[in-house]
Amino acid sequence: MPNTEIQALEKQIYDLNIKLVALRKSSSLNIAVPNYSFQTQRGDTTLLDLFGDNDTLLVIHNMGQGCRYCTLWADGFNGLLPHLESIMGVVLVSKDAPDLQRQFANSRDWRFHLVSHAGGDYIVEQSVQEGQGNVPGAVIYQREGDRITRKHASSFGPGDQYCAMWSLLGLAGLSPADWTPQYAYWKQPSALDDGENVL
Repeated sequence: MPNTEIQALEKQIYDLNIKLVALRKSSSLNIAVPNYSFQTQRGDTTLLDLFGDNDTLLVIHNMGQGCRYCTLWADGFNGLLPHLESIMGVVLVSKDAPDLQRQFANSRDWRFHLVSHAGGDYIVEQSVQEGQGNVPGAVIYQREGDRITRKHASSFGPGDQYCAMWSLLGLAGLSPADWTPQYAYWKQPSALDDGENVL
C-alpha cells in the first residue's frame, strides 16, 4: 500500500528539480575566467584545450585518491561518460599528480580525461565553494571563441542529487550516516581453502 505522504514529497522534489533545471537554463553566472593551465601525463594543457570540439565543458572537481566519497561519485559518472560526452566535454580534475591520477583511474576502470590542478590557481579561484579550495563538485564552462565563462557550479556531499547511491539508500530507509563508501568490499572468508594462513 503506497504511503501518500511519501508520494507527495517525491512529487514535490521532482517538481522542484524541474524548476531548478529551468532556472539554470534561463540564468547563469557568465563570469569570464582565465585560460588556466593544467598538468597531464602528456604535458601541460589549458582550459580551452579541454573543450575539444565542444562549446560546453563539465569539469568534475575530485579531491584525489584519498577521498572515498569522490571515488564513489566518479564511479557513478564513469558509467554516464559516453552519454555526457555526446553533448559536452568532460574532464576530471584533482590535485594528484598525472601519473598517480592515471594509476588510480585504471584501478577503477575510469575512462575520464584527467588533468591535475596541482593545488594551483584554478582550484583556489574556481572552487565550487568560495574560499574552500579543493572540495568536490562540478563546474560548467561555456566557450565563445577564445572567451571562457563559468555558467554554473554545484558542490557534492553525502545525500546530494549527483550520486544515485543516496537515493537508493533512502529508498531502503537508510541515510548517508548509515553507510560509508569504501574502495573495495572484499570480506575475508572464515576459512581459507588454499591451506595458507597469511593474506
